[in-house]
Amino acid sequence: MIRRMILASSLLFAAHAALAAPDAVALYNEHCAACHAETRLGGTGPALIPQTLHRMYGPKLVDVISNGRVATQMQGYSDVLGAEEIAAIAEYLKTPLAEVPDWGPDDITASREMRDDYTPVDAPQWSSDPMNITLVVETGDHHVSVLDGDTFEVLDRFPTPFAVHGGPKFSPDGRYVFIMSRDGWVQKYDIWALHEVGRVRAGVNSRNIAMSKDGKHLAVANYLPMTLTILSTDNLTVEKVMDVVGRDGTPSRVSAVYQDPRHDAFVLALKDTPEIWQVATDPNAAPVYEGYVHSHEKGMIEALPSSKGLFARKRIMLNEPLDDFFFSPDYRFLIGAARASEKGVVVNMTVGREIATLPLGGMPHLGSGISWMRDGRRVMATPHLKDAAISVIDMQTWKLVKTIKTDGPGFFMRSHENSPYVWADVFFGPHKDEIHVIDKQTLEIIKTLNPAPGKTVAHVEFTKDGKYALVSIWEDDGAVIVYDAATLQEVKRLPMRKPSGKYNVWNKISFSDGTSH
Repeated sequence: MIRRMILASSLLFAAHAALAAPDAVALYNEHCAACHAETRLGGTGPALIPQTLHRMYGPKLVDVISNGRVATQMQGYSDVLGAEEIAAIAEYLKTPLAEVPDWGPDDITASREMRDDYTPVDAPQWSSDPMNITLVVETGDHHVSVLDGDTFEVLDRFPTPFAVHGGPKFSPDGRYVFIMSRDGWVQKYDIWALHEVGRVRAGVNSRNIAMSKDGKHLAVANYLPMTLTILSTDNLTVEKVMDVVGRDGTPSRVSAVYQDPRHDAFVLALKDTPEIWQVATDPNAAPVYEGYVHSHEKGMIEALPSSKGLFARKRIMLNEPLDDFFFSPDYRFLIGAARASEKGVVVNMTVGREIATLPLGGMPHLGSGISWMRDGRRVMATPHLKDAAISVIDMQTWKLVKTIKTDGPGFFMRSHENSPYVWADVFFGPHKDEIHVIDKQTLEIIKTLNPAPGKTVAHVEFTKDGKYALVSIWEDDGAVIVYDAATLQEVKRLPMRKPSGKYNVWNKISFSDGTSH
């Protein structure tokens, strides 16, 4: 009798425990899928699968779900979910998917969609200055507005793939623009014709794109699969898909890809291995030797090259992975930082080695860094994602010139060669509605603007001549505010759906001083 009672109690307890166990899949779909997709392959947020989360296992993953992640849209859920529910989601994210798509050349080719209704034109079909066009990415409803930089009239507003990520890239003549989404779609748009040309899915979860120096090739940095996809800009066909694997055999996500015009190459930031890759965009690129090399006389090399010519790959070895880059204007130097590091690293891209370290704690956002001339010397400046400060560095001595105290951590900085000021937002915290205007020579904040109290103010772009500065109210019912860059007075306010980045054709294709590249 007692034995039956114990057995019954045990069964009842087990049933109750089963009923009480959190449903991880249901919780994920309710709280996470909107950003990361029901497939867990990523949307506005990154893919949440073992291949992309292996460095976050254990308490760190639980902490991110509980408290969010600094400098991202990832909010904390500790006030919404219990500890057991958060732990259940964390365990669920560690489980492999039944099938993860490889997404190789055949898959990319099959996804390619060229528009039948597109007809090339011989000249712009509008009267504006084609070099003073500014594109505004509106993330609220996944559109881009095409602005006349003189009148600020909207010439066109076209739909984009879901969740545009990273800056659009223009062809060298400014006619075409290429736009990428977090789920790997690349869209080609003809600014002259105001018409989409086509699109192709270059990856499953992607980070950004870069244009080659000659405008013939477009590189796509992928988290999933761990590849670099190179497309023809002419027709979006696949030219090459490179598996990204470190010298020690470690597969790596590609944090970002950049154009390096000095060395006629793409430069890759690798997330999971301490290397930088240079991928040649010159069809006559010299051979790359990765093994032993023996030479008895000049011009006579006894070795086998690992690659040569177009898309030849050169490795630059580092002490630790770097995943956020800034380049000197001449592209001789790369300044990088790891997300959790308390320092920056200077790499000489010509000799291929680290040459200096920088005191850059507080998570510098080097991708938004800019440089300018001050008292005859070039300086660079970067905001910090965790500290209420901007660091200014002398680019000859690599010493800290000044730490500018701000009203909160910032995300973006911008200037223009014709402007005496740097504009820096205060993206995080209670002062998110502010933007600082800083004198380039004194390094003092001369004015703090508050164009929309209580709303997030972020990202500045200038017109071609630097006369006007465009600022985003980063809200669904937001706007782009046009300021006179000299008087700092508001000129015009354009309603927009959560405008994020703004990109002026001339500033981008000319590598204007004060804009990121």
